[in-house]
Amino acid sequence: MMLAENFFDTSFFTYFLLPFLIFIARILDVTIGTIRIVMVAKGQKLWAPLLGFFEVFIWLVAISKIFENLDNWTCYFAYAAGFATGNYIGLIIEERLAMGIVKIQIITRRNATELIQNLKNAGYGITHHEAKGSTENVSIIYSIIKRNEIQKVENTVKETNPKAFYSIEDVKSVSHGVFPVKTITRRWRKGK
Repeated sequence: MMLAENFFDTSFFTYFLLPFLIFIARILDVTIGTIRIVMVAKGQKLWAPLLGFFEVFIWLVAISKIFENLDNWTCYFAYAAGFATGNYIGLIIEERLAMGIVKIQIITRRNATELIQNLKNAGYGITHHEAKGSTENVSIIYSIIKRNEIQKVENTVKETNPKAFYSIEDVKSVSHGVFPVKTITRRWRKGK
């Protein structure tokens, strides 16, 4: 009876609990790694190395458990599944953080006056010029915007000129710019 209980405890740990912990560790280290790569690209000199430390520390713990259990195929599966899941979660988190700035380039065949005015009214700085497309004249509008404003600008473009072509590129830094001013309302409460 004692032998059976010991076998069950060992099997449970080896084939279920250990792979689960490796899976969670891989999710954490790959998610942190994905965010770290974004921080490096954005020039975040404090966050990138700090995240890198935790990423590698967690990876070392996970890989050491793999090497201690080389005959356990469930650990391999958990390691690979954690890597895939960590990539997915890291990308979702990075998308939600929406850090940084981007350049949006809008090309329209229609008169761009209304679109330019709508973007200016929303507080965006724009640069505009006329150009020659492959078959006709076009208007090109450039704007540098905060990444978390992409959806708002896209909506403005789609509402004003649904057939406009636009592209979005990451920008590492800018020296000056016109960005919408966010109004902050504070509520003051009288003291007791």
